[in-house]
Amino acid sequence: MESLLAFGLLIGLILGGLWIQFAVAISGLVYIYLLNGFGGFRALGLVSWGSANSFTLAAIPLFVLMAEILLGSGLSGRLYNGVAPFVRRLPGGLLHTNIAGSGIFAAISGGSAPTAAAMSTVAVPELAKRGYDRSLVAGSLAAGGTLGILIPPSITMIIYATFTETSIARLFAAGLFPGIMLALIYSGYIIVRALMNPAMTPTVTERATWGDLGRALLDIVPFLLLVIVVLGSIYGGLATPTEAGAVGVVGATLIAALYGKLTLSLLTDSLSRCLSMSGNILFVVFASLIFAYATALSGAGEALVGVLEDANLSRTTFLPAIMVVFAILGCFMEGLGMIAIIVPILLPALIALEVDPVWFGVFVVILVELGQITPPLGVILFVVASATSDLKVETVIKGVLPFFLLILGFILILIAFPQIALWFPSFLFDG
Repeated sequence: MESLLAFGLLIGLILGGLWIQFAVAISGLVYIYLLNGFGGFRALGLVSWGSANSFTLAAIPLFVLMAEILLGSGLSGRLYNGVAPFVRRLPGGLLHTNIAGSGIFAAISGGSAPTAAAMSTVAVPELAKRGYDRSLVAGSLAAGGTLGILIPPSITMIIYATFTETSIARLFAAGLFPGIMLALIYSGYIIVRALMNPAMTPTVTERATWGDLGRALLDIVPFLLLVIVVLGSIYGGLATPTEAGAVGVVGATLIAALYGKLTLSLLTDSLSRCLSMSGNILFVVFASLIFAYATALSGAGEALVGVLEDANLSRTTFLPAIMVVFAILGCFMEGLGMIAIIVPILLPALIALEVDPVWFGVFVVILVELGQITPPLGVILFVVASATSDLKVETVIKGVLPFFLLILGFILILIAFPQIALWFPSFLFDG
């Protein structure tokens, strides 16, 4: 009964418009009180210290700062201009730039909303002038934006690792190839749509000269090198994710200097945005740890295991049920909140069903992606719609529906073939 009241309060506060951090914290405190009275609050000091005293979480502000410095150096525009000459003659033309640019940006920003916002601001006006179908443009940008939390380094994966005590390096390795595969699936769909209805995607006939390609490489190679150094140091065991984040900040600063954008104003603005965003993320973690502590007190996870055993549910029936839950919650809750609240409850059940926690991390992150573009309230839909004043949310929803189905299909493939996510971390760390 206490669990139902606490979760009911949580959903009610979120639907009522209260910020997710405060909704989770208030619900967690009420949950503890219902279980143990005021005596249950005695452990909050240890819970607070446990949430703050984490070397793993220190990676978050470093990756955020790296992304903010690169954004200030004109990252989104340079990525768009750098990728365009290589893909514009494919069926679908510059729509592939939305996907490829989002994939590269995702490997730097670590988040879906910043990826979608940055790419949409550049791409929507440009492609509208060229006569591309607006719904397909918006759909490709929304779908590309979801790659931000799958392709490493991913802030969402760091949060998942905190709650499950899973290796961040393994999670980053597990997310790399599914992220690339999903981007290729998106591009494949764009090619099919372009071949079926060429009017939706104007054909670019002029060939890129060697000079065009050279200038394009100058726009994207520094960013690619930075991604390779950051991820390579983690995969190679040369640095922890937190140390790699520090290397990334230094690299981002050098890139800003290379492009002549390194100023005191850039650094102070980047630090200010980093503090605001990191504080928001870590506040979510702190509030969620309170709720997770209450969940552990209640024994909700163990109760779920008992339900699964009584119902004789298998892995193949349990995982699709989780898909439905995340798709629904994604309409009114951000990804970090979903992971921080649901994963601690599910963890005992996953252990009982012998689900690999690294694989489940990738599975959950893709489910969060699905939730973020779930019509009609997925957060990325509104991020893309806000790129220009005349782009309606209805247009974004129309364009994103096929990509929503593609993600859904990919999740089912991932359930059937878990090695898609597991082979690379096994190759790196077990071979």
